[in-house]
Amino acid sequence: MSEARTPVFSVRNLWKVFGPKAERVPGSELAELPAAELRERTGCTAAVRDVSFDVEKGEVFVVMGLSGSGKSTLVRCLTRLIEPTSGTLAIDGEDVLAMDTHRLRELRRHRAAMVFQHFGLLPHRTVLDNVAYGLEIQGLGKAERRAKAAELVEKVGLAGLEDRRPSQLSGGQQQRVGLARALAVDPSVLLFDEPFSALDPLIRREMQDEVVRLHREEGRTMVFITHDLSEALRLGTRIALMRDGGIVQLGTPEEIVGSPADDYVREFVRDVPREQVLTVATAMRPPTAGESESGPALRPRATVSEAIEAVSRSGGPVARVMDDGRLLGVVDHACLLDVVAGTGEGVAAREVTV
Repeated sequence: MSEARTPVFSVRNLWKVFGPKAERVPGSELAELPAAELRERTGCTAAVRDVSFDVEKGEVFVVMGLSGSGKSTLVRCLTRLIEPTSGTLAIDGEDVLAMDTHRLRELRRHRAAMVFQHFGLLPHRTVLDNVAYGLEIQGLGKAERRAKAAELVEKVGLAGLEDRRPSQLSGGQQQRVGLARALAVDPSVLLFDEPFSALDPLIRREMQDEVVRLHREEGRTMVFITHDLSEALRLGTRIALMRDGGIVQLGTPEEIVGSPADDYVREFVRDVPREQVLTVATAMRPPTAGESESGPALRPRATVSEAIEAVSRSGGPVARVMDDGRLLGVVDHACLLDVVAGTGEGVAAREVTV
């Protein structure tokens, strides 16, 4: 059995309370009060309430919620841009709350790079020099940092624009510069705080594609904050859905859509096209006699939408769900439509681990 890996971030019972004598709230009877009553009785606001999770190496961990849910405060707590009120927080096993000023500076410069909604580019510097800025702060020589910056400018699709100023770029191009600047310091984790919410829909989609591509090519760990459910479902390996400072459900996109934890989550995902999120592992059933030899083969992570198309195109009754040559089950029109309609047994009950 392989040894368990240390999470990139490990967060336990984290609180951030704003207001007078904030430290009295966590662990007391005040902690159980609804947000409005807590403010009325104490003058305090619990922006993050008793939050616990791990971020595993190589995953895109999405924190999502509506405005005021606490998601942006939470991501700022991870590098102590906002100081937590209580709880424990570690990066690669090291206690972040025990870090002195020097270690915090190292954390923010080298290990966890932030990409903000507002790009924060230096207006008097070129694209190339903006990307190289973090390397300059690290003390890298001019020729070396400019060479590395040029590689990253090309990686994010801005080749040919190296000498332009930020004012000469579109919003999407500016965000690409911000992304390249964050990548330049080669951090172990990228922290995105609603980076695309100010962009036009088409440009936003392009930037989502860029994140997907970079993750596929590099496998870099990412923590992504968003209020957009479709963005969360598209990017996230796992999603933490927040409300009033707490996490109401933590799971894969398929678990969030297929097995909502409560009525709030159920309402949140009500309009999501289930067939584009749920996989055939949710819908498959054991084969009957003769079904194991015919029909198109699908991978376990194929979506229900892909399966419906495959079954329809084949003209046969079923499609086989295969993993490394092993038959896991079959899907037919009836079980696929059950999942789309939400009348199946749900992800938790039916999904097979592969």
